[in-house]
Amino acid sequence: MIVIAHRGASWERPENTLPAFERAIKLGADFVELDVHADTEGRLVVTHDPPRRGGSYPTLEEALDLCRGRIGVMAELKTPRRYRRHDVVARTMRQLGEADVVVCFQRAPLEEARALRADVRTCQHVGYGVSIRAARDAWAAGFSNSRVTQRGLAAAHVLGLVPLVYTVNEPARMRELAEAGVAGIFTDRPDRALALFQPQGR
Repeated sequence: MIVIAHRGASWERPENTLPAFERAIKLGADFVELDVHADTEGRLVVTHDPPRRGGSYPTLEEALDLCRGRIGVMAELKTPRRYRRHDVVARTMRQLGEADVVVCFQRAPLEEARALRADVRTCQHVGYGVSIRAARDAWAAGFSNSRVTQRGLAAAHVLGLVPLVYTVNEPARMRELAEAGVAGIFTDRPDRALALFQPQGR
């Protein structure tokens, strides 16, 4: 099971912060997931909600510097209307490493990412009006925990997609999803997931 620390170890530390990412690294998660926005000045910053002027948040560069060589990064692009205005996709791609993954609910930014770097792995979130077929060129399909179905998982496997599910915090549900063929989970509780799937340590 791929353990993805959702916004870092966000149960124990404030989400999308350097301490949350550091904690996920210390726990031994496979990836940290972080949210990329362009702020009002065009800087790439890590925060879930649209940033306000003068807000306090790490830059993407700071987060990647912390994680580089220590843990994989799944960078979710969160600012669709600012992608082109601030060149968010291209600027993000220039900073991500070979092992990192670009995540988005919208298909167009992922297509742009793949056009810029053919080697990049992408995760297309599906559901909420986005068909599984929209993910056909992606590496992975991300399903909501509340909406994932056996039919959706089967379709992902047929399309050669790695099925991931967000956001899963209860061990019983983690085990159920693993038995259903899910390859990875986004979780606020990487400690629980790692205890369940990697009990002997890494």
